[in-house]
Amino acid sequence: MTNTLKNANTSSVRGGRHKLPASEGTQANMFNEAKSLLKVNIREYGMYIALFVIMLTFSIMTDGLFMSSRNISNLLDATGYTAVLAVGMTLVIIIRHIDLSVGFAAGFMGAIAAILMTQAGMPFYVTIPVILVLGVVIGMFNGVLVASVGIPSFVASLAGMLIFRGALLQVTEKTGTINVDDSHFNAIGNGYLPELAEVSGLKLLSLILGVVVILLYIYFEFAKRRNKQRYQFEVVSKSIFAIKLVFVSAIIAYITWILAGYNGFSWTVIIMLAVVVIYHFLMNNTVLGRHIYAVGSNPEAAHLSGINVKKITYIVFGSMGMLTALSGILYTARLQSATTTAGTLFELDAIAAAYVGGVSAAGGVGKVTGSIIGAIVMASLSSGMNLLGVGISYQYMIRGGVLAAAVIFDVMTRKKRG
Repeated sequence: MTNTLKNANTSSVRGGRHKLPASEGTQANMFNEAKSLLKVNIREYGMYIALFVIMLTFSIMTDGLFMSSRNISNLLDATGYTAVLAVGMTLVIIIRHIDLSVGFAAGFMGAIAAILMTQAGMPFYVTIPVILVLGVVIGMFNGVLVASVGIPSFVASLAGMLIFRGALLQVTEKTGTINVDDSHFNAIGNGYLPELAEVSGLKLLSLILGVVVILLYIYFEFAKRRNKQRYQFEVVSKSIFAIKLVFVSAIIAYITWILAGYNGFSWTVIIMLAVVVIYHFLMNNTVLGRHIYAVGSNPEAAHLSGINVKKITYIVFGSMGMLTALSGILYTARLQSATTTAGTLFELDAIAAAYVGGVSAAGGVGKVTGSIIGAIVMASLSSGMNLLGVGISYQYMIRGGVLAAAVIFDVMTRKKRG
């Protein structure tokens, strides 16, 4: 019997069949799955890792000042108008185009909004829809130049940038600055949600909103998982799925706690979240979204499959125009005035946010959620460097280096997949 046991042990070792305990095997499987998931989705998860590293680094270097309630609130408010532009720019880049006119177009439409309220006496609730419709018209005009006339989007939007630069100077040349006294309009850029009460110094309504956001996130994640399983697509294990839900929910809860400790959620953040939710749903759950990705992946193949490429181009540029108008409204409301320099470099910030957020330079790839993270990454860099007293010249060079690194990362990951 002793020889039998000895032979069994020997054969077990020789055959390499010695099994790990169940708990260790499960942990090893989870680790391998997480590693594989990160490797496959490095384009999507890389920006979240970068944002976490940036925030942790600046928080340590500023002794926690970077992650203070006031700074995070101001950072998100300052990101609002750029993030809205980045969402629209994401769609434009996905279909292999670019729009350089959005910066001064936003400044121009913000000035028109100021003129309508101050000189024409138009109330803010009429002014805002009028400006949004004007933005759609301007965007559609760009779409016609690109899709129907055949002008390259770079040239068409460059012409638009010069036109709107001149138009902005024209409408503001008399005073240089048009002050807006409408408190309701200005609240869009500077106001916060009205609070019901405070709980231990935290704004109750903002806490409730944070809980709602977490519940909606969990609901949509479960719905997406069920949908994949219904069509027999591969999904991650329950343990990895649970870890993801807990991790993202914890981040949302932490940001909510930070904002609730200051003035709560601002209207700028609410508008930014609404834009992200609407466009995320549009791009992932509608036929139009699938057509936009198809056009970006291969316009010729999309046309042969029956997709109206011109129509998609009109819609995307019209959407870009509407979001440009919204960005102009947010910026004008934040400054409480329209100035001759409004919109300067907005287009470059939006393009940088989109690329940092994972949009592919080759088209067909990108997520609006990624572009928002990209905008926050760029804003976090500026905020952290300002707190550290870094000179503006170095700030531009560092931000340029981050943008170059993002594009290099995109090219390298595509080569590996190819």
